[in-house]
Amino acid sequence: MNAKVLELNLAATTGQPAAWPDTYGDEAEPRVGFFTDTSVCIGCKACEVACKEWNQIPADGMVWSGESYDHTSHLGASTWRHVAFIEQRVPLHSDGETVPDSFVEEAARQHLLDEGLEQHEEDGLRWLMSSDVCKHCTHAACLDVCPTGSLFRTEFGTVVVQEDICNGCGYCVPACPFGVLDRREEPNADFAESPEGVAASGADGRVWKCTLCYDRLKGGHEPACAKACPTDSIQFGELDALRERADARVQKLQEQGWTGAQLYLADPDDGIGGAGAFFLLLDDPEVYGLPPDPVVTTRDLPGMWRDAALAMGVLAVGVAGAFLGGRR
Repeated sequence: MNAKVLELNLAATTGQPAAWPDTYGDEAEPRVGFFTDTSVCIGCKACEVACKEWNQIPADGMVWSGESYDHTSHLGASTWRHVAFIEQRVPLHSDGETVPDSFVEEAARQHLLDEGLEQHEEDGLRWLMSSDVCKHCTHAACLDVCPTGSLFRTEFGTVVVQEDICNGCGYCVPACPFGVLDRREEPNADFAESPEGVAASGADGRVWKCTLCYDRLKGGHEPACAKACPTDSIQFGELDALRERADARVQKLQEQGWTGAQLYLADPDDGIGGAGAFFLLLDDPEVYGLPPDPVVTTRDLPGMWRDAALAMGVLAVGVAGAFLGGRR
């Protein structure tokens, strides 16, 4: 691949996955994804259970975290769906006066309340619940850095790991701007002495993540998490149709006075070219543990390589000049 093509693939955010769907020809399918409407999430965790059952993911989150009813805390190699519970002492609806410009600022006020500041009764408490998942980015840095081709984009426009090819290098783990990818680390020596324990944990050092139920998609079925969601908080379908539905939903909530209602990762012009899994949030992304303005982490690689090549060229000229000058 020449430098110009590399730069286009890594640096440009076009809102369209690189080389997709052209590489699949007649086998290409419409791009599909998730729209997660957190305003109707009830925190039942049916999505977590369905995901684990269908994909045969090892159990985790068995230790009390102290984070409300959130036992898994974040996405990982054995948590492909994560339901977050965020407790807030803020009004549910806006009255135009008491709601701050940003709930990041409200978090500072809430810290004062935790330290003993007197709280008025009318503030109340609300729970924000959200089912997080791999974003299946339009411009996915994990694809750019994978040295074995284990990560690939499917005919549906989703991003999948082929575990039989993954060598466990872990390059994709820090490349993900959302911290989605993780390895199932090898167990320690004591644990490894028990073959039953190793098999039960599934620990093997390779990277695992949501596949958007690729096997179900090929069979014409929706992903297990969306199928199990009782409130349709997790909606599956063609991405363009989901974006239209999301626009109408957020507009309705804003008209009804819901505080902080906004779409996250639905914009094809954002730093990752939009996501295949996007969200309707009721507060700032930071409150949910999400980056406010994510960018594809390989965006600056072409410039870095150019700068490195220029520095090497200058160094080579200097060394050659010193060598030739010394001979005189």
